[in-house]
Amino acid sequence: MTLFKFPIITTLLDTDVYKFYMQQAVFFNYKNVHVVAELKCRNNENLGIYANILRTQVDMLSELKLTQKEYKYMSSFSFFKKEYLDWLKNFRFNTQQVQINNINDKLYIKIVGLWKEVILWEVPLLSLISEIVNTTRYQNIKKKIIKQYIKNKIFLFLNTSKNLDLSNLKIVDFGTRRRFSYEFHIFTIKLLKKYVPWFSGSSNLHISRLLNLPCVGTQSHEWFQAHQQISTNLKDSQKMALNVWLKQYGKFLNIALTDCITTDVFLKDFSYYYANAYKGVRHDSGDPIQWGNKIIHHYKLLNINPKKKILVFSDSLNFKRVLFLYNYFNHAINLVFGIGTYLTCDIPDVRPLNIVIKLIECNSKPVAKISDNPKKTFCLNKDFIRTLCKEFNFSIKK
Repeated sequence: MTLFKFPIITTLLDTDVYKFYMQQAVFFNYKNVHVVAELKCRNNENLGIYANILRTQVDMLSELKLTQKEYKYMSSFSFFKKEYLDWLKNFRFNTQQVQINNINDKLYIKIVGLWKEVILWEVPLLSLISEIVNTTRYQNIKKKIIKQYIKNKIFLFLNTSKNLDLSNLKIVDFGTRRRFSYEFHIFTIKLLKKYVPWFSGSSNLHISRLLNLPCVGTQSHEWFQAHQQISTNLKDSQKMALNVWLKQYGKFLNIALTDCITTDVFLKDFSYYYANAYKGVRHDSGDPIQWGNKIIHHYKLLNINPKKKILVFSDSLNFKRVLFLYNYFNHAINLVFGIGTYLTCDIPDVRPLNIVIKLIECNSKPVAKISDNPKKTFCLNKDFIRTLCKEFNFSIKK
C-alpha cells in the first residue's frame, strides 16, 4: 500500500521515556532475564488484515540506531550511566524476536527474548498499529479538519478554565502508543507548549528533545510483573521491585505504580520506608476518587504529610476529567495528569484502538497484572492468578 512506503518511526527515541528508564535498570540488574510478551486488543477488533503492513514497518525498525546527537542528549540526563548509553548506541531491534500473524482476522503478536531487548518493542509496536489502522480507516478525513479540531479543543479548554486558579496544575502528554499519527501527535504538543501554561512535558523522548520539553515517566506494570518470577519469594516480589528501582535511581524517577496486583495489595507493601522514599504514586485503573482518597489516607496513617507527595493520574483522562480531579484533590496533595488518547487520538468519527502489550512470562514462568479494574486484568495462566490471590491474601473483584 502506497500509504506505507516509508518508515513511520524514524528514530529510536520516538517512544515513551520510561522504557529507557526501565531498560537501564534491567541492563544493570537483570542482563540474562528472558521474557515473553503478547498483544491484547481489549475490544476484540479484527486487525489481522494489517499484519503484512505491520511486518514491513517492523522490519524497517531494524535500521534505527542512536545518533550522536541523541546520545549526547540522553547523556544530559544525570541518571543515565555511560555504560548503559554505550551499549544502547550499539542496540538494534532484532525483528526475529517478533512474531506477527493474522489468525482468523485477529492480529496476533508475540515477542520473545532477553528482557533488556524486548522491553523497547512495546510502544513502537502499539504506535505503529495505531497509525497504520487510523491512516487506512480514515483516509477521507482531511488533515486541515483534524488540525482545526485539535486547536478548537485546546482553546475551548483554555476558555473554560480561564477563571479558575490552576496555578498548581501540571498536564503531561502520555499519548504516544495510541496516537492517530506522529504528525498529529507533534502538532498537538506544539500547540500545548505554545498556549497552555500548565503543560509540563511529554513522555515521548524524541518529541521532548525536538521541542525542548521536560521528559516525564517512571515505570510500567512489566517492572512489577517480571519480579513475580525474579524474586525467590513471590510474597516479597513487589518490595523487591521497589527496592531495586530505588537502588538504581535513588532520588530520581521515584513515582511508584500501584495497581499491578491491586492497590490494596500494593499498600500492604508500601510501608513507611517506601512511602517516604518515593515522591509519589501513579493511578492507572479503578475509580480515581476512591484511589486518591485511599492513598492520602495511607500517607496520613504513616504520619507522612500528603502535601509533600505527588499523585499522578493517567487513566482515561480528558480535560474535563482533569479539572474535576484537580479541584477535588488540589487542597490535599500535589498533582500531575498524564493524558493519553484524548490528546493524541481524539478526533470526530475516529474510534481509537484499545490495544496493549503485556508480559505473559518471565524466565519461562507466568506473570500477571491484576489491576483495580477487572477488565484490565491480564494473565494467560489461571493457576498463577489463584497462586497470587492465595499468596497475597486477596480476591479478584468481579
